[in-house]
Amino acid sequence: MGLLLLVLPWSTFWERNYFIQALPALGAILTNHFGRGAISGLGIVNLVAGFAEMATIFTARARQDVAFVDEADTKVGP
Repeated sequence: MGLLLLVLPWSTFWERNYFIQALPALGAILTNHFGRGAISGLGIVNLVAGFAEMATIFTARARQDVAFVDEADTKVGP
């Protein structure tokens, strides 16, 4: 989704959008370069948040896969 928000506002598909054609006032905002840049900025934020979420998942998995160095750590005591 983030990649679509990043690229789509700058394509010709964006100008043929249903909402832009149905609401001309909204179309003026969404076809403006500043509006397109704001939407692309949201795409960047979405991508960064997604990568940060993936990083926490992979680091949690890496912490669980750590092997014990000392055999005493693996023995269960009373």
